[in-house]
Amino acid sequence: MPDFIRDLEERLLRYVAIDTQSDETGKTSPSTERQLVLSRLLVEELREIGAVEVELTDYGTVLATLPATVPDSRQVMGWLAHVDTAPGFAASGVKPQVHRGYDGGAIRFPEAPDLVLDPEISPYLGQRIGDDIVTASGRTLLGADDKAGIAIVMTAAHHLLRHPDLPRGRIRLAFTPDEEIGRGVHARLPGDLGADFAYTLDGAERGEIVYETFSADAAVVTITGVPIHTGQARGKLVNALHLAAKVLSLIPQATMAPETTDGRDGFIHAYELTGTAAAAELKFILRDFERDGLAAKGALLRQICETIQAGEPRAKLDCRITPEYRNMRYWLEDDMTPVDLVREACRRAKVEPFSIPIRGGTDGSRLTEKGVPTPNIFTGMQMIHGPLEWISLQDMEAATHVCLALAELAAQR
Repeated sequence: MPDFIRDLEERLLRYVAIDTQSDETGKTSPSTERQLVLSRLLVEELREIGAVEVELTDYGTVLATLPATVPDSRQVMGWLAHVDTAPGFAASGVKPQVHRGYDGGAIRFPEAPDLVLDPEISPYLGQRIGDDIVTASGRTLLGADDKAGIAIVMTAAHHLLRHPDLPRGRIRLAFTPDEEIGRGVHARLPGDLGADFAYTLDGAERGEIVYETFSADAAVVTITGVPIHTGQARGKLVNALHLAAKVLSLIPQATMAPETTDGRDGFIHAYELTGTAAAAELKFILRDFERDGLAAKGALLRQICETIQAGEPRAKLDCRITPEYRNMRYWLEDDMTPVDLVREACRRAKVEPFSIPIRGGTDGSRLTEKGVPTPNIFTGMQMIHGPLEWISLQDMEAATHVCLALAELAAQR
C-alpha cells in the first residue's frame, strides 16, 4: 500500500492553522467569512491536482469532480467533509504539535503546562502506541474535526488523479460550511452534489462506520418578565432570570442531561442563557435516537414552560422547537448497500469495520433524509471541541486507504 503519512500531515497542519469557526448567530451562508479562507484555498488546490468542475457555490460549499476512469460506470459516489470548527472553544491561532512515535505516556502542552493527555483520560490513545499523534498547543482546539476529513479526501483524490489506471466511477467531492451549527446541508446541496450515494469523512476510531445517529431538535425558551424599579418591586416585579432558573430546575438532570446519560439515552441540554430581569432567553438542544423519544423531550420542555406560566400569569413564556436532523438509520435500514460497500472497503484496506450509534450527527444525517444515503467513515479524531483534541496520522492513513478501496469497489458495481 502507498504511504500517505507525509501528505496527510502537511495537509492537516496547513488546514488547522486557518481559523474557520462557525457562528450560529450569523445570518449568512456560510455564517462566518473566515470559513471562506479555507474554502478558497481548497478550490485552488483542487484545480492544481487536476479535479474538474471545481466551484465555490454562493452558499459556501466547495464542489469538484473526479472523472470516471471506467467508461460504463453509472452510479456517482460523493465524499464530503466540513470546513468549520466548533464555536464553543478557542480556535484562532492553532499551533499543531506532532508527537512522533507515541510512547504511551503523558502528552504535555506547551501553552498549558497543567494540561495532560494520557490513556487514562482518553483510553483509545493507549491503542495508538507507536503512532504519530497530532494535538494543539493547549490554548485552542486542534480542528481535526473535520480538517482531518478534508485532508483524507484531498489526499485520496490526489492519488486517484495521479493514477488514471486505477478504476473508479465518477466521484463528487463536497466541502461544506457550518456543519457544527447544523447548517451544513444547504437546500440545493443534494441536487448540486449529484451523487447517488455518499460518505462523510467525519468519524472517530479506526474502523468506525456510522449509519445510526441521534435525531435532533433545537429549542428556544423566551421569557418576558415584569420589570420595575427594585425600590418599588414588592408584589410587582417578575424576574425573568428567576423563571429561567425554574425552567432549568424542573428538567430532570439525573436522567436527562448529557453529563448523566450515555449509550442510547437521549437528553435535553441547556447550552446558553442570556438576558436580564426583564427578559431572558434559554437555548437547548434535544437529542434522542427515536422519533417518539425526541417528541417526548420537546413535550416535556413545553409542559415545564406551561406549568411555570400557569404559576406566574403576569409573565410570558414561549417555547419554540425547530427540527434539525433525524437518525439516518430510518432510511439506511431500507437499503444497507452503501454501508455494506464501505465495510468491504475497510476489509480490503485491512481495517476491521464496526458500527455503533453515535451520540451526535453529521451532514450525512441531513443528506440521507433528503435522498442521498450518506454513512459516516472514521478519520481518527478524538476528544474533539476542546484543548485535548488529538488525532493519529496512521488512523488518517487507514481512512485514506478505505476511500481508495471504495473507489475501486464502486467502479465494479
